[in-house]
Amino acid sequence: MIGLEALQAVQYVTVKGKRLAIVEADDWEAMVEWLETVEDTRVAKEAYAQLQAAGGNRQRAGWLKWDEVREELT
Repeated sequence: MIGLEALQAVQYVTVKGKRLAIVEADDWEAMVEWLETVEDTRVAKEAYAQLQAAGGNRQRAGWLKWDEVREELT
């Protein structure tokens, strides 16, 4: 199920005057995954735009060399 389908599958209940949305755990996980994909896509597009603006020069775009940061990230 994709995020939009999971959002459409929500059910509502009222508890102590508050309206709450209820979704199945699998649907919730699908929504989180969908939102992560949306965010990853946004970050990638932004990085590509910065690279284009720097004329394809990774250093001018502010990109770091993998060999220089590998130890920090692994």
